Amino acid sequence: MAKTLLFIPGTLCNARLFAAQVAGLADLADCRVTDSSRADSLADMAALILAEVPGNFALAGLSYGGIIAFEIWRQAPARVTKLILMNTNYKAPADTTRMHQERLVGMAVLDRFQEITSEILIDAMLHPQHAGQPDLRETVLTMALEVGPEGFIRQVKAQLGRPDSTADLPTITCPTLLIAGQEDTICPPALHEDMARLIPNAHLEIVAHCGHLSTLEQPEAVNAVIRNWWQNLN
Repeated sequence: MAKTLLFIPGTLCNARLFAAQVAGLADLADCRVTDSSRADSLADMAALILAEVPGNFALAGLSYGGIIAFEIWRQAPARVTKLILMNTNYKAPADTTRMHQERLVGMAVLDRFQEITSEILIDAMLHPQHAGQPDLRETVLTMALEVGPEGFIRQVKAQLGRPDSTADLPTITCPTLLIAGQEDTICPPALHEDMARLIPNAHLEIVAHCGHLSTLEQPEAVNAVIRNWWQNLN
């Protein structure tokens, strides 16, 4: 039976975020993508994912998906064989983050949901040169509309309730790959450098010319990083 590699999307993202990885890494594992918008509690979201995947598995999360991955590790560390954390944050939300996210929830409630991605988040998430690419912008907007305002509100509520994972990092004993975008201003490389120091068996790769959505912005580079790391473990 093929090993399972489960991908967890970030906020306002779905399986489209990992289309290049599912296709390009199919020879390494049974690649699957879960839905991260089903619960407004981090603990409940992790429990739903654990219930849908039998046995042990490798886990890859981007942004909010990485935050969920920390919670899955807290709930069932023995089931996680490998961990890939991309463009993510291990800290509790700062006050400024909380205020910004609560403002976005308010916009969603007031029927201004499409503005959140089309006028605010795309330019923050993507490398400036990538933000000008119509196809990439369309993919990001399509994912957001597919998640929808209710799914977005659940995602935000769950991540605003997240604990600080600093104390959990030294307990992560499985092989761990950290991927950061060189120009990611949401979860900058410094956060990943901190994680690399605190996680015992961690390897860090910083992808050049890349913002927050590394799997979309630099899919071939991300696939190469994952492949090289994965094969060197086996």
